[in-house]
Amino acid sequence: MISLFGKPEKVEPSLLDKLKASVSKTKAALSETVDTIFQGQRKIDPALLKQLETALLSADLGVMTTKEILASVREKLDRSALSDASQLKREIKSHIVRILNAAPPLGFATPSTNGTATRVIFIVGVNGAGKTTSIGKLANRLKQEGRSVVLCAADTFRAAAIEQLAIWAERNGIEMIKQKFGADPAAVVYDAVAAAKARNADIVIVDTAGRLHTKSNLMAELEKMKRTAAKVIPGAPHEVLLVLDATTGQNGLAQAREFTGAVGVTGIILTKLDGTAKGGIVVPISRELNLPIRFVGTGEQINDMVPFDAETYANSLFD
Repeated sequence: MISLFGKPEKVEPSLLDKLKASVSKTKAALSETVDTIFQGQRKIDPALLKQLETALLSADLGVMTTKEILASVREKLDRSALSDASQLKREIKSHIVRILNAAPPLGFATPSTNGTATRVIFIVGVNGAGKTTSIGKLANRLKQEGRSVVLCAADTFRAAAIEQLAIWAERNGIEMIKQKFGADPAAVVYDAVAAAKARNADIVIVDTAGRLHTKSNLMAELEKMKRTAAKVIPGAPHEVLLVLDATTGQNGLAQAREFTGAVGVTGIILTKLDGTAKGGIVVPISRELNLPIRFVGTGEQINDMVPFDAETYANSLFD
């Protein structure tokens, strides 16, 4: 394995190991709090439930999910079906898994129905969320799976964005379609999707300009880019993945809500999960927006992106 900086890596850890490392701060805020409030074989009482509520909210599991978990805990207490920390953890974990397990399959993982094998992925989000790095990591993962990938440099507002994407294309040994700085992003999308279709490439990943979800003109431009892709390949884009910085917590949920309403986001790439104690944000995003978490960034290396799995995520928080 080669790292982001070209140095040899050790044997890649498992998905569970990566997620455990990434959510260690969230685990400290949540799981270890559950252990602490049970010290001395303390009974579950109203004061303990208040501490539990604070721990759940601190991990950014969201108000609705927290209320449901507490209601379920109280119901089990009334039936004397819950009496210790391990049972309480199992109850919280099963609730989290139920919320996160409703994700549909990836649009680029399903067979094509329109006669072309090429699938188109748009990557969107605000500046600084980690879009370009996520594209590089996603391209690396897809290539390791045996997919042929083409990158589209549709962020033409920053010359540095084109240069950064070119570095990732070279690092992954894949083709990148670009135009000059300041070009029409929709025109770049047309060129890239048409080229990928002609080459029968498996995946086109479109890098879009970082934009605030409150800028309606930039959102309208994204819609134009989507229409352009659909002219070349009906049904494109097959996924619109929103890159969210996990450290933004509940503000990330507001971003996801606005982007979903404007451009039809189909899934989330959550970055910087290893840098926050608010990793529970994946739960309200999935619940309130009905959006699946597709991938999670677990570090700075090129292999530090893993497909999200609800069971593994819950286990990493509590086991």
